[in-house]
Amino acid sequence: MEVLFIYIAKSSGLVVLFYCAYYFLLRKETFFNSNRWFLLAGLVTSLILPFLFYTKIVWIDPVPVSSANYSQRFILQTIQQESFEINWNYVIISIYCIGFLVFIIKFAADFYSLNSVLKGKKIQQQADFKFIDVSENIAPFSYFDYIVYNSSMYTSAELENIIEHEKVHSDQNHTIDVLISRVFCLLFWFNPIIWLYKKAILQNLEFIADNEASKKISDKKAYQYTLLKITTHESCVAITNHFYQSLIKKRIVMLNKNQSKKRNYWKYYAILPALVAFVFLFQIKTIAQEKKEAQQISKNPTSIDVYKIRKSTTDQELKEFTEKLKQNHNVDVVISDIKRNTKNELTAIKVEIQKGTGEDQTIQIEGDEPIKSCGIVITTENGSKKINVVTDGGMDKPIVIGDNLIVNEKNNSTKISTISTISPPIPPTPPTFPTGPMPQAPAPDMSKMPKPPVPPSNPKDKAAMSKFEKEMTEFEKKMESFEPDMSAYEKQVEEIMSKREALFEKEMEKYEVAMDKFNADMEKYTEEIEIKYGKDSKEYEVNMKQFEKDMKQFEKNMKLHEKEMKEMEKETQKS
Repeated sequence: MEVLFIYIAKSSGLVVLFYCAYYFLLRKETFFNSNRWFLLAGLVTSLILPFLFYTKIVWIDPVPVSSANYSQRFILQTIQQESFEINWNYVIISIYCIGFLVFIIKFAADFYSLNSVLKGKKIQQQADFKFIDVSENIAPFSYFDYIVYNSSMYTSAELENIIEHEKVHSDQNHTIDVLISRVFCLLFWFNPIIWLYKKAILQNLEFIADNEASKKISDKKAYQYTLLKITTHESCVAITNHFYQSLIKKRIVMLNKNQSKKRNYWKYYAILPALVAFVFLFQIKTIAQEKKEAQQISKNPTSIDVYKIRKSTTDQELKEFTEKLKQNHNVDVVISDIKRNTKNELTAIKVEIQKGTGEDQTIQIEGDEPIKSCGIVITTENGSKKINVVTDGGMDKPIVIGDNLIVNEKNNSTKISTISTISPPIPPTPPTFPTGPMPQAPAPDMSKMPKPPVPPSNPKDKAAMSKFEKEMTEFEKKMESFEPDMSAYEKQVEEIMSKREALFEKEMEKYEVAMDKFNADMEKYTEEIEIKYGKDSKEYEVNMKQFEKDMKQFEKNMKLHEKEMKEMEKETQKS
């Protein structure tokens, strides 16, 4: 869910960025065709750029494994009983879907309206254009190669000017621009800037058509009067390039404006530093990799098995003694010459030891007194086994073999002790998902925006037209005074969105680095488990039971941790 919100925020921010560049740098220039591609490139960039990331690898030092019991590292607070909470994610998505559905219905209604105008009409094919003369009182418009008009409402000269204008729309496929802008308004209907962006696209298309049509018309003054006459027809089809557009005076001003100087093309490149800054601030994905340790883990840890014989050892225990040595270590042991006293205590015994290599060792004790403790100690290290024979009561004393110390108690009669250097490694702790409030963008205040004057119904009324011209002049002045407010709002929105994205991206960058480190630690942890429990069958069986028990507790703690993270996400979204 957060990924979707982040994408929408980035895409909306790019739309604002391109609109501000056009509004403050390009809208007064006469590079109309270049402006067209600039505005379309802004929409495409806002759609694609948030998906593109630059990967940055950060090398980190390995974290030493703590000797503490890992189950103690997941002590979580008691989770309170679940209570009813509003899931704001679903609320926001529901509002978005409702708005999207409303505009989809409006879009479908516009297509239906267009179809009702075109359906059943007589079409006159001329070159690449299809002309339709209708009887409805609607403004002339073009839709792909269709040009629709009502010839009864205009003189032949006026109709010629209108057709030249609409031919430019049709020939340059301006309908595609209109449909693209409408689709973006459907997707980002909640963003007020996208509606201003759409208006800028439509106005620029009219500038292009006016400019190209005026080159083919000898009487430019008559063309301008035609523009004024068309303003009296307010009925038009929404998804087409129609001849009528608001702010007709701007079109007339652009018709009479001198061509912009070519050196002003630098303004198009002013957007590039902003895009580079956007990539470096929001589109760099950091991946943490752990440095390899110089010290490698021993693949075959040392283990020690102790087998004891005491004066009270029974014949059955001696039989088990030989069977376990054969089963666990493939060592053949033959016990003979057994003698006991009246108390059934061993006084004589002979133990012959033979390993698979053919190497023999013998323990032989004879006498009338009970024997002292003796036995066999087998050490396993790096895949090789060594047999150590202990006699003369040595099994009742501390025994040192290499770096290992075996402590024997006198009361421990026939119990076989297993001492292993294998100990379960400590799994890493998962990182915590970032939380914290995010700044919200303010709503625009459109109450101060002036309303345009209504043109006179009769364009030939000079007094009314003069009054209309004065009102238009005043309206232009009011619009110029309103532009600083709009600029301030756009700047405020841009700053808030920048802060919001920067704040969340920093937190997410830290979280991703920590998560990558956690994944690396988990790989290392898994490798250690495989190394430590991979060779000796007896130790594997004993230690794996404990390991499985610990892993069940670990998984239980992880589930509690995930539940806590979900609650933290809810709190973040709620804030």
